[in-house]
Amino acid sequence: MRREPAQTLGDYTPLLFPAAMLTIFFVVPFGTMIAVSFFQRQQGGFYTPAFVYDNYARFLSAFFGGVLGFSLMLAIAVAVCCVVLALPFTYLLTRMARSVQVLWLVALLSVLSLSEVIIGFAWSTLFSRTAGITNILVALGLMGEAQALTPSFGAVLTGMVYQAFPYTVLVLFPALVRLDPTLTEAARTLGASPLKAFFTVVVPALRNTIVATLIMVFIFALGSYLLPQLLGRPQHWTLSVLITDQAIYQSNMPFAAAMAVFLVLVTLGLVALTVIAGRKGEAA
Repeated sequence: MRREPAQTLGDYTPLLFPAAMLTIFFVVPFGTMIAVSFFQRQQGGFYTPAFVYDNYARFLSAFFGGVLGFSLMLAIAVAVCCVVLALPFTYLLTRMARSVQVLWLVALLSVLSLSEVIIGFAWSTLFSRTAGITNILVALGLMGEAQALTPSFGAVLTGMVYQAFPYTVLVLFPALVRLDPTLTEAARTLGASPLKAFFTVVVPALRNTIVATLIMVFIFALGSYLLPQLLGRPQHWTLSVLITDQAIYQSNMPFAAAMAVFLVLVTLGLVALTVIAGRKGEAA
């Protein structure tokens, strides 16, 4: 079936509604944020329309550059951990009985119903000294005394991976369900072990899906701001936390808008580089 090009303006009518939604909910807010980022802040938390670069000049400093680098590193770590854990888990899940799959999917969907506040306080309790998991290690004789595991980078990473893991599984599940099982059977027939068949057949076949999942989890983790505050120290705060702090608590909306614009541009740039790399990989 060949797609016919549009002949009249009426053929573009179905695009009016999505174009209007895109304009209202993305173009207008993003354009307003760009405009505010050039405004001049006044005393008392007010700001006046202007065209100054002070907000971007302040952002391009060693401190905020370090925060941006940490935010990107944390988001990449969360994305990689989620895919590394979810890919074999989802593959094994698709090989189970239908009833077992339904139970696991319902459990994952129940995790999605939890808010970030509940997840943060639950993990802060598990990592605490009085009621945390280190008490179990003490009871087993593996530790001398209970210790608090939070605030720390490991606690932040664990909480964010836990939050993003169900999304990762739900994205990978349809692709793994549609994967032809005869491919792995043929690899096993040729003498490949189950582990080798997984890495030489399943992973290459899902390369585009894995890249898309990495991008999705990366963007999801880059916007997290509550878990780093609940489970980490100030040096573990992401750029989203600082944007919220400047916009709400410091009443510096132009500076917060400048940081938000820079964060969006960095995110779009990384996504574009990933897509270009994926297309070059397909051409090769």
